Amino acid sequence: MNNSVLNTIRFVVFLLLQILIFNNINLLGYLNPYPYVLFILLYPVNSNKSILLLTSFAMGIFLDMFCNSGGIHTMASLILAYIRPSLFKFAFGLSYEYQTVKIADKISPERITLLLLAIFVHHFILFFFEYFRFDLIFTILTRTLFGTLFTFTICLLIIYIIKPNKR
Repeated sequence: MNNSVLNTIRFVVFLLLQILIFNNINLLGYLNPYPYVLFILLYPVNSNKSILLLTSFAMGIFLDMFCNSGGIHTMASLILAYIRPSLFKFAFGLSYEYQTVKIADKISPERITLLLLAIFVHHFILFFFEYFRFDLIFTILTRTLFGTLFTFTICLLIIYIIKPNKR
């Protein structure tokens, strides 16, 4: 299947899943998963980076419209898409661009590092600008930590579901 068609399908599926299912999950009163970050992380490494920024902006703005969140999803998605190459370099080393890195292939320590770090950065930006007060830094860090673990668990489940079987 063509990469652009696959990315369009991923965009629509992750957007609909986030809006229809995951936005309605509210565990313990404040814990919400945001697995739409997988769209940004599953985007092919050697593809056009400006398209990734545009689609990340679109993902964020659609979520902000449906969640009435005032732009925090857009900001967090754009920043994650912008720093994604640095996260890949940190997790996989300098030669990640010359390898075919696919997160959904096999879960390895590098992929777990990338997922945890990317989700943590996304959630910290999201919650920091949601509260936007330094006296609530403990609340921001608590929500970021627990939200990261919850979203990481959901993302691993999604990766295992969409992972192709190798027979």
